[in-house]
Amino acid sequence: QVQLVESGGGLVQTGGSLRLSCVASGRTFSSYAMGWFRQAPGKEREFVADIRRSGGLTHYADSVKGRFTISRDNTKNTVYLRMNSLKPEDTAVYYCAAGDDYCAGYGCYARQSEYDYWGQGTQVTVSS
Repeated sequence: QVQLVESGGGLVQTGGSLRLSCVASGRTFSSYAMGWFRQAPGKEREFVADIRRSGGLTHYADSVKGRFTISRDNTKNTVYLRMNSLKPEDTAVYYCAAGDDYCAGYGCYARQSEYDYWGQGTQVTVSS
């Protein structure tokens, strides 16, 4: 069993930055692929970014590419999402997720079905 706890959300103006953190406890963090997803009011939850267990391979949604950076520190059991140049359309609850890192293809972890564990989410609000 893995528990995930997100933090770092808040209210920020358009163009601002935030860094989200997700701390994992339980089984070996370094064996998991980690992902960030978000859900805006009235919308489906969507993929934001993922990072493979070694940290050497990352993947981003087109809507955040060039603005967001996912990273991980396996010594701290933590995955981060650095968000720059925030826009009002980035407003959402952000969730981190963990899944066994077994898939050989690129983009596998954009699928929510690849994840076994989810955090409770942290709210990000970008004001215009």
